[in-house]
Amino acid sequence: MKKAFITGIGGQDGSYLAEYLLKLDYEVYGIVRRNSTPEHQQSRLDGIRNNPKLHVSYGDLNDTPGIERLLRTINPGEVYNIAAQSHVRISYEIPQYTARTNSIGVLNMLEAVRNNCPNAKFYQASSSEMFGSSVDEDGFQRETTKMTPVSPYGCAKVFGYNIVRNYRNAYNLHASNGILFNHESPRRGSNFVTNKVVKAAVRIKLGLQNELELGNLDAYRDWGHSKDYVRAMHLILQQPHPGDWVVATGETRSVRDMCGYVFSQLNLDYKKFVVQNQKFLRPEELKYLKGDSTKIRELGWKPEYTFESMMDEMINYWMEIYKND
Repeated sequence: MKKAFITGIGGQDGSYLAEYLLKLDYEVYGIVRRNSTPEHQQSRLDGIRNNPKLHVSYGDLNDTPGIERLLRTINPGEVYNIAAQSHVRISYEIPQYTARTNSIGVLNMLEAVRNNCPNAKFYQASSSEMFGSSVDEDGFQRETTKMTPVSPYGCAKVFGYNIVRNYRNAYNLHASNGILFNHESPRRGSNFVTNKVVKAAVRIKLGLQNELELGNLDAYRDWGHSKDYVRAMHLILQQPHPGDWVVATGETRSVRDMCGYVFSQLNLDYKKFVVQNQKFLRPEELKYLKGDSTKIRELGWKPEYTFESMMDEMINYWMEIYKND
């Protein structure tokens, strides 16, 4: 039986990936970080918690001895490093922690794999934020696009990306990067803009909230669904040779466009409720992302969700939550 180890298994991507691998008959092991609200930190795993093939422990990317002990005991065939400080704007408030987790944390994982399960295939969750202000002449970012990150988060992710490539070549590890563009779902944290917008719009519709404060409405992003993107993660580790792959829809929309769609689905005019607040602006803004995922599509991957079906799913989720409160 195949065994997989997932860091950040309690998050959006980690929980969807665990579900996907369990359906493929994997034995799934994962770690979550211990925090002060333990009753909430594994809630995304509620649907699979009682599966006998799921094993969840506390762990941290910065606890190298603990990670090594787990990998030595489990001896997984696949390792997915998804854990991170994942909020870009917040990375300006906690830059040292972001750098330690998103860069040195990757190095810690690679060292643990190299020393304890060197034959395992390693996946690193890289990010479109690494491209920063760089865009190719045709308006896309792809595997060969120059990386000029514009946030502590993006800078840390570039180190993680490069150390994966270094360990791949230096130690002959099957270590790959998935350069994922923005991907969302009902499980996305409520401080991320998509769920923040959907949650607020539903509350406004139900008379529970009067307005929504946002930062830059003219930031363009390539938004896909997390369920589609975890399929890509798995596909990457099924390849005979490691590499780097962009995962994206190839479509871009502004935050303003997204607000327009979500509010219109609820028969509301976003212009009457959305106000800009300077405190939500980043010190340096990333204005535009649109990914060219030709390379991974040649392996057979393509998204099943459209932007509209993804946002509708999120709207329906929050409507059910608040109607049943």
